[in-house]
Amino acid sequence: PEEENINGVHHVRILGADACTNAAILKFREFPYVWRARKILPPADILVTHAFWAPLLFPKEKHGKIYVHVGRYPKGQMSLYKKAARLQVPSHTVAQAVSEELSDGTDRVLTIPYPLPFSSKLEIPHQARPKRVLYAGRMHPEKGVLELVRAWNCLPEPMRKEWHLRLVGPWREEEGGGGEDFIRKVKSEGNESVEIIDPVFDEKELIEQYRNARVFVYPSQAKTGETFGLAVLEAMSCGCVPLVSDLECFEDFLMDGHNGIQVKTQTKEWTGAFLEALKNMLDHAEMEQMSQDAYRTAQKYEIEQVATQFLADFEKLAAK
Repeated sequence: PEEENINGVHHVRILGADACTNAAILKFREFPYVWRARKILPPADILVTHAFWAPLLFPKEKHGKIYVHVGRYPKGQMSLYKKAARLQVPSHTVAQAVSEELSDGTDRVLTIPYPLPFSSKLEIPHQARPKRVLYAGRMHPEKGVLELVRAWNCLPEPMRKEWHLRLVGPWREEEGGGGEDFIRKVKSEGNESVEIIDPVFDEKELIEQYRNARVFVYPSQAKTGETFGLAVLEAMSCGCVPLVSDLECFEDFLMDGHNGIQVKTQTKEWTGAFLEALKNMLDHAEMEQMSQDAYRTAQKYEIEQVATQFLADFEKLAAK
């Protein structure tokens, strides 16, 4: 239906276009969608958007003060968004990138993190879980998946027999993965202690994946692709101890040595450093405290906590 109410939210659906991987074509397709939205939007206090054209085409306050969610690293467009009352970003590293494009200061930039999509209880003690290391995310070269498998193969044989590496995520290009050639290479370099399974989209099943792993690895090298690291936080909310690369976005919630381990990977020899960190974690049988600290950290990002931050900011802007 074009309009309906779901759980107290009024939905108005506007004809759009299929997504595509070409950024220029995507922006071209988005223009008529935003223009159609402009014609039917009712008056409001706050207008939240993440459409590229909206801050340019919408009146400054007719439909509410323009509240732009910047979910990706900017590419020069922030200086054009002069009508936006707020530029909301998910992490401090994105906030810095946005601020660098502005000439009027950083007052309009505000960091509010992504919320956890689910709430999980710490039901399975860390030591009672299978000796499993989990990666859950896109199977793409920029995620460091192939390097992870190669590091795993360099672990001592007794350790590889005792532990198990599971890779979960989409590999097809249309799903954001590295494609058939890439996944074939990952499989060819894996061994009997490396398991690759199809992506998990069911929330309950994904939670079970996290709950049945001791360590969550995320060696991403996507310096301008990772804006927050929600998969890492999801794993922490289920008591997994994370081992991640040194991308700055992870530092918003991960304290190295306290609720996880962060490895310097912005060097040519990063795979060796990652291997040593992984080996130390698997050698260190007692990670119960770190697991509990990871869980407590993640609780701060439950949806009720994050929603409060948004509502407070909406009230602040509406009062101006």
